[in-house]
Amino acid sequence: MAQPGGSRAVTVSDVQQLVKRKDEIEAQIKACYELLEGQKGVGMNEPLVDAEGFPRDDIDLYQVRTARHNIICLQNDHKALMKQVEEALHQLHAREKEKHARDEAEALAEAMSQNQSLPQAFAKVNAVTPGSPASISGLQVDDEIVEFGSVNVNNFQNLQNIATVVQHSEGRPLSVTVIRSGKKVHVGLTPKRWAGKGLLG
Repeated sequence: MAQPGGSRAVTVSDVQQLVKRKDEIEAQIKACYELLEGQKGVGMNEPLVDAEGFPRDDIDLYQVRTARHNIICLQNDHKALMKQVEEALHQLHAREKEKHARDEAEALAEAMSQNQSLPQAFAKVNAVTPGSPASISGLQVDDEIVEFGSVNVNNFQNLQNIATVVQHSEGRPLSVTVIRSGKKVHVGLTPKRWAGKGLLG
């Protein structure tokens, strides 16, 4: 496994392995302390000689020395490992943050490009009568009209332009382009006489 800070990017499983190793070391330290506890409660610093300076004969000196030595070594390993875990977590978080920022930037760029690619609307649908030619064609309230037959933002002056196109196109399908919920939608609209007013409704 590459060390954190090496050339390979740290993964979540690397951190999990480090944590597993940390747990193993902690279990070994605990076992060593229990061994010392079993030797008449000799800890890390109690003397191993009696009042006269002779080695104590009520404990297993070899076992106590080995346990003490192991605890010191394991604690050093534990400290180093904790540093590795911390570094690995830092790297993971930094990468997560970087990815999040990149995703946000991409989403923003996409939204911007969509906005730029949407043509300018010159009118907005504020009412559609049910059963009318406009309703049948699929026009909806709040659709923003970008093109209505030959009328677009460049030649539109007033609603009379649309009325003229409608009168000239009675019974013939007109191509209408609208912006609906931020997307361009094409609608085929045929102006014709119906039960209500006008040719569109």
